[in-house]
Amino acid sequence: MATVVFNANTQTIDFQVAIFERIAVALEKDGYAVIPNALPETISNSLLDYIAYADAQAHFHPAAVGRGTETIHSQFIRRDNISWIAEEEPYSKLWLDWSTELQRYLNRRLFLGLFSFESHIAHYQPGDFYKTHVDAFKGESNRVLSLVSYLNRGWEPDQGGELVIYAPNSNQELLRVTPNFGTLVIFLSEEFPHQVRTANRDRFSVAGWFRVNGSNTVQVDPPR
Repeated sequence: MATVVFNANTQTIDFQVAIFERIAVALEKDGYAVIPNALPETISNSLLDYIAYADAQAHFHPAAVGRGTETIHSQFIRRDNISWIAEEEPYSKLWLDWSTELQRYLNRRLFLGLFSFESHIAHYQPGDFYKTHVDAFKGESNRVLSLVSYLNRGWEPDQGGELVIYAPNSNQELLRVTPNFGTLVIFLSEEFPHQVRTANRDRFSVAGWFRVNGSNTVQVDPPR
């Protein structure tokens, strides 16, 4: 087992590899993983700084459903606001570097052929939700893995906002995840329907998707 050593709220390489291996084992066995305190606090804190920056720059906008030219806005399906994270923006480097290392590890370990990563911050205000959906339809998307980590300190049970994951092709609830600071969830994008229950306080998370290369002579992937 890897030795866990904390220094100024950072995680050692050994600890990071141990987290990545837990993710790989769980994905191979179950198709999903939920790991409390998986994201290093330095990275979570940098994402909180990004939230303040994005808010000051008015980067948050109502989230849509669908992709590219087929997006729609529906208050009946989802009500969160999002801000896409770009490499050139302040406070994004630690998160994107960590995601790149995870991508490389999973490609070596599980031979997934992951090619790119996209992510955004999601802000759910009190009363916001996202109804049951899947992140990729079989054969119609190149999203392979969905990832979310939470940025909420001191979340209480009566504050709602849980992520609920259902069994594939079923309404059977597999697990319910409280959006506690640093908790990481990752799952196969095509397989698991999920929803975000109504939040009763401001709820922040970073959500991302690892993708295979869907570019062709007509279109560069991913579309926005």
